[in-house]
Amino acid sequence: MIAITHDVPEHTLGSRLRRIHWGLVLLLCSVASIGFLLLYSAAGGNFAPWLDKQLARFGAAFVIMLCVGLVPIRLWLRYAYVAYAASLGLLVVVEFVGVLGGGAERWINLGVIRLQPSEVMKIALIMALARYFHRLDYQRVGGILTLVPPILIIVVPAALVLKQPDLGTAVILVAVGAAIFFLAGVRWWKFAIAGALAAAVVPFVWSMMHAYQKKRLVAFLDPEVDPLGAGYHIIQSKIALGSGGIFGKGYLQGTQIHLNFLPEMHTDFIFSVLAEEFGIVGGLTLLVLYCMILFATFRVGAKSRHQFGRLLCAGIGFTFFLYLFINLAMVMGLLPVVGVPLPLVSYGGTSMLTLLFAFGLVLSVHGGGEERIGRFEDE
Repeated sequence: MIAITHDVPEHTLGSRLRRIHWGLVLLLCSVASIGFLLLYSAAGGNFAPWLDKQLARFGAAFVIMLCVGLVPIRLWLRYAYVAYAASLGLLVVVEFVGVLGGGAERWINLGVIRLQPSEVMKIALIMALARYFHRLDYQRVGGILTLVPPILIIVVPAALVLKQPDLGTAVILVAVGAAIFFLAGVRWWKFAIAGALAAAVVPFVWSMMHAYQKKRLVAFLDPEVDPLGAGYHIIQSKIALGSGGIFGKGYLQGTQIHLNFLPEMHTDFIFSVLAEEFGIVGGLTLLVLYCMILFATFRVGAKSRHQFGRLLCAGIGFTFFLYLFINLAMVMGLLPVVGVPLPLVSYGGTSMLTLLFAFGLVLSVHGGGEERIGRFEDE
């Protein structure tokens, strides 16, 4: 059971609406609007085939975000493990009825949308870990046996995602899990041991990687090795980034884009579209908006009166940061191409849905900021 103090008054729908963090909502809408403009440009000034679908998905996801934000945070705490179990079940289902695309089996066709369970797992993992560490005091966090369940919570879905194969998402799952471990109070020397063990299994992971993944790593080190193959994406992205200059070539005027030199410009490399048409100024404007979203998210977590809210917001903020960092480093050639979208800007239904659901949880933490959620009773 969940112990909750009885001095907290019940909230009406109107009062919860007033407690929504509308500043954060505005920032999210601003970033998504930039994505709409870029998708319109990438399609040559047309709503089809990307912008019309993205607008519909954002509208649905926006409503879901507000609904999630209106739900009391104690209910998300109560059903965190249920969300994790459902997400894990979806990852298993992918193994049997998954839809193949881009050399990987990552999606489930639901008709109106192709659901990518690994994206859903990113948020469910944070919820499960936040709930687990919420019930522990600081002295118990460091126990070896205490850490076995949360390690399994991370390793099992990461292994399933790696099998799809989806190296980028698997890395994000492990990185986010490690961040929550650290914030929960796990000592640094245990991370050193885990890092040494991870380094020991690198040869094994390399042997399991597909040929195209190995080519991407080689192309990352030297794109000119295969300029028309694995290195093509990085080379064309760098050309688009550099050709924009300070103020860009102008909206709908990007040559790399409209002459179809830039591949995957509506998903992985959409930041290159922004840089070519709006230059450094446009890129920095988007980065400022991202930083404001991160600041608002971490601030909501810092003001929370319970560990679940703090870890939940920290995990969501760190996941958002990883999306941003990996995508930008990827389009600049600083990391291999691993298929991580630019958050709220790249075309994609599941990514949009899961991110706005996650920020709905942040809104729920903010709306219940005065609630004191007690620890779980030991069974």
